[in-house]
Order: sequence, then structure tokens, then C-alpha cells
Amino acid sequence: MDEMGRRRAIYLGVLVAVQGTLAACADTSAPGSRPVADASRTRGANRTPTRSPSPSPSPSPSPMFQPVAVPTRKPIHQISELNPAAPPNAIALTIDDGPDPEWTPRVLDLLAQHHVVATFCVIGDAVREHPDLAKRVAAAGHAICNHTMSHPQPFAGLSSERMSSEVTGAHREIWNTTGVTTRLFRAPGGSWSPAVLDTIASNGMQPLDWDIDPRDWSRPGASAIETDLLRAKPGSILLCHDGGGDRAETLRALSNVIPALQSRGLTFITL
Repeated sequence: MDEMGRRRAIYLGVLVAVQGTLAACADTSAPGSRPVADASRTRGANRTPTRSPSPSPSPSPSPMFQPVAVPTRKPIHQISELNPAAPPNAIALTIDDGPDPEWTPRVLDLLAQHHVVATFCVIGDAVREHPDLAKRVAAAGHAICNHTMSHPQPFAGLSSERMSSEVTGAHREIWNTTGVTTRLFRAPGGSWSPAVLDTIASNGMQPLDWDIDPRDWSRPGASAIETDLLRAKPGSILLCHDGGGDRAETLRALSNVIPALQSRGLTFITL
């Protein structure tokens, strides 16, 4: 073989080797069976990935009545009727007709001084006028009771529509201001009737009355108020007022009554 023949033979050998290598590296899978390439590797591999938008927060639910298990069909006069598991030495102080810009802060200060909690039966219109006081009552750990929107009397004589609007209006005002869903209702003047009790039960609330009423709203004198309140015994629900007029007598009476009852081993609880 001459020189030209040898060169041609080498060239063909190299060409065959290269073709074999390429064939071994080729993808022999059937068309359509090839996995799809990762888009991040083929397009914009160095691009910062886009974050999914955070879900929008759900809107706050409208205030709804939270039905109690078994709303009673009669006004509650003793703690045990509402809370059978309460301590045997428990008494409850309830304070009506506020919040009042003059007297409610003084009552709150007195309760804080003696480390006492109470249940404030508030009027919706007063809550609307003095929202900061209503918030202060709730923040101090006191319970809040629905005492109607405008304190109409006699409450039992109202039409069913007005009766319902007084209850639900106060409920919403309390909820909107303090975030508290009231589960107790006290009729103005203790004016109960089957219609009132039906309205309260249909709204999932308990009708709250009292055991001892010193009629402090009539201003009989601090001494008379004190004498009545000192009749308290375990389980008693006491009635006083922080709104509706001059409550100086009530404040003076409570200043003596609270430590006297505590000295007997009685403990104030919320309802």
C-alpha cells in the first residue's frame, strides 16, 4: 500500500470511532417519553424565584350571640343557680347603670384597692358615650352584663320588637367596644315577664337578678346601704349602682362593706 492509501485508511478508522462514540451517547428513548426539563434550569436559572402571595386574612366575624347550654327560664338570685361549681364562700357584687365618667372610675379604684372583682351591668348608650371606661372595666378583669341599650322602664311593657332591639343593640355595642360577648342580661328595675325571659333565652343569655338590694339608687344614706349589704352570706348576689345619679353614698358604703365581708372569709367573684 502506498503512502496515500495508508493515510486514507487511518482517516476512515478515526471517523468510524468517532461515530461509534456519538451513537453511544445518543438518547434512544422513544419520542414523547423524554422527561420534561426543569423550567428553572432551562429558563432564567439565575432568576430569583417568585414567592406565592400570602393568603388574605379572613375578615373578623360579626358579633354573634353564643348560646349557653341551658338558658334558665327564671331570674337568677343566687350564685349557685348560675355556677354550681363556685367556691362555697363566694359572693358577687353587681354594679348597674354605667359606665359613668364621674363614679365608675372611683368604683374601679376602690375595687382595685381591695383586689375585688365585680360584674358591671352596663347600658349600651353609656358604653357608646364612654368607650374608654367600658374598656377599662373589661381590662381590669370584671365581668360585663347586658343592661339594655337605653334602660327603658317598665321593660316588660315594651313591644317584642323594642324589647329585642334593646337587648341586641346593647350586645353589639358592648362587643364592638370591648370585644366581650355578654352572656348575662339584667332587666331594668328587675322587670321580668314571660316575654322578657323568652327574648333572653332566644338570644342565648341568662337572666340575672339579685339577692340583696340596698336601693342605693334612691340615696337612703350610706349607713342604710351598708346595713343592707352586710346581710350578705355565701352565694349572695349584691346590687349597687355606679350610674344614674350621685353615687357618693354607694361609694362610702362599699368602702366599709368590702373589707368587712372579706374579714368574714367571703370571696368576691365575677358572674
